[in-house]
Amino acid sequence: MILAGDVGGTKTVLALFERGGDAPVECVRTRYRSAEHSSLVEMLEYFLADHEGARVEAACFGVAGPVVAGSFVATNLPWDPVNEASLSRTLGGAPVALLNDLQAAALGMLGLGDADRVALNPGAGPPRPGNVAVIAPGTGLGEAVLVWDGARHLPVASEGGHGGFAPSGDEEIALLRFLCRAHGGRVSWERVLSGPGLVNLYRFFRAQCGEAEPAALSARLESRDPAAVITEEGLAGRDAACARALELFARLAGTEAGDLALRTLAVGGVFVGGGIAPRIRKVLEGGAFSSAFVDKGRFEPLLRRVPVFLVLDPAVALDGAARWAAGLHR
Repeated sequence: MILAGDVGGTKTVLALFERGGDAPVECVRTRYRSAEHSSLVEMLEYFLADHEGARVEAACFGVAGPVVAGSFVATNLPWDPVNEASLSRTLGGAPVALLNDLQAAALGMLGLGDADRVALNPGAGPPRPGNVAVIAPGTGLGEAVLVWDGARHLPVASEGGHGGFAPSGDEEIALLRFLCRAHGGRVSWERVLSGPGLVNLYRFFRAQCGEAEPAALSARLESRDPAAVITEEGLAGRDAACARALELFARLAGTEAGDLALRTLAVGGVFVGGGIAPRIRKVLEGGAFSSAFVDKGRFEPLLRRVPVFLVLDPAVALDGAARWAAGLHR
């Protein structure tokens, strides 16, 4: 059996796969709340206890944080450090690989069918041979690259989501100033393109309008995931600040996705993944994303030809980790 994991700041999914022909075949899957555990090793011990008969031959985990020399420290979790050696010992000596979660997701995206993705850059045409870029707003902002070596794509990790936010126009400059005051100076892209980032955008527009937050909305924001509440209110058109936050989120996502495509020369396409993007599909398809994506001056003609896909399959990182684990076993 092959063990694969998608380890995120909010949830972790562990699954067992059988080695298939073209791709591993999933057998069983368990979801955990990441914050309820002290480390990936602890979570793995619970999983193995529930599946005592499983013999793990290889494992790969896509993790939300930088992987350096086979070790990682979670970016958005107070977890103990984890390394491939300790995970291998937990699995009885099976080979283990740790990948950045966006590396794993990028690998999974290569196998997506038409039903699992939606075009966001109409008229771009089919992907060309070349690099592919991945951007994924979720608990944080993940970015990765699939480098084309002439025969296959190789996943390369990145912490580009922590690069500096670059505003364009008066509204975004005002947003930068607002966030500088709130966060003590430097503002990264993750401060605007993530679940907490969406909340930041909402707070910005709420402060701009000068109107008190409705009591019912305040209660919902306090009792539930505020990003989910803002999304619901904005999509339904019940609150102007929520709706404006979603529109700006889509525009900023297009801006950074376009910049990422330029940095990596991603003529093979750009994938937009993560937990937020599928929920705001209607807003992303509304034009703000695609307009910002191609708004690159002299390079607009190049970007108009770059296909961009919204990823609908929530299991791409798990599938990518399973594919990598299958390669380890071979």
